[in-house]
Amino acid sequence: QVQLVESGGGLVQAGGSLRLSCAASGRTFVAYVMGWFRQAPGKEREFVAAIRWNSGTTYYADAAKGRFTISRDNTKNTVYLQMSSLEPEDTAVYYCAADLSLERLRARLATYWGQGTPVTVSS
Repeated sequence: QVQLVESGGGLVQAGGSLRLSCAASGRTFVAYVMGWFRQAPGKEREFVAAIRWNSGTTYYADAAKGRFTISRDNTKNTVYLQMSSLEPEDTAVYYCAADLSLERLRARLATYWGQGTPVTVSS
């Protein structure tokens, strides 16, 4: 089993910044793709960003391009989501996920999921 634990969520004013963390434990992630998703109340969970653990190649949803940056720290087995210029529309519970397949992960079918960390952006 793999455990993913998110942290860093909270309340932030519009235009502000926030960095989310996802700590992974239990197995090696050298061949995995890790990603961030978000789900607002009453809405479907949507893809935000992903990163290939071994190469560092990144992928972003259109809504995240230019504002969000995904990165990872190999020594800490942690993936980050740096969010800037936050808007009320970014309010959601943010989840991290991991899978061997980018396509499966982006289809919201990742094998491993964290518990989520809530982000609220006030206007």
